[in-house]
Amino acid sequence: MQEHGVLERVLLVYGESTRRLDRGEALDPTIIPSAAAIVRRFVEDYHERLEEQFIFPRLEANHREVELVATLRLQHQRGREVTDEIVRLARALPGSARELSQQIRNFERMYRPHAAREDTVLIPAFRMVIDTNEYRELGEKFEDEEHKRFGEGGFEKTVAEVAHLEDSLGIGDLAKFTAP
Repeated sequence: MQEHGVLERVLLVYGESTRRLDRGEALDPTIIPSAAAIVRRFVEDYHERLEEQFIFPRLEANHREVELVATLRLQHQRGREVTDEIVRLARALPGSARELSQQIRNFERMYRPHAAREDTVLIPAFRMVIDTNEYRELGEKFEDEEHKRFGEGGFEKTVAEVAHLEDSLGIGDLAKFTAP
């Protein structure tokens, strides 16, 4: 689930962007739409679609984590709607700064616990209903889909895109996040 790391880093970009919007600080107007494009392309259209196609149905068929799966499906849909709003509001800056900040906070508030539940509940439950060979085969299928959609090194290219956004915001140096 390395894709959750991409999402987490986009959330850092979103967080720094909202901090700047809230304080009226300068913000490159391409940052938020670029981050939203990564969310749409890599998180929603790739990662979430694979979950919806392969993981959720298998759990539902085995009557495992059915309520969680229903919530995650709803959050996927809601996330797509919020991403649409983020893109729309980013085009209307500076007049939409307050509403844009709120939509980004809504997105972050939903996706941090969402990804955490997938990592700690959903995937362990999935591992219990699928054998090791099937799990490996599915991993290869996901890798093939990644290459088909994004080309060779698609994950690495996406990470580099996010890193560029982080650098543009001055948050690319991990050492800056070390607690005093």
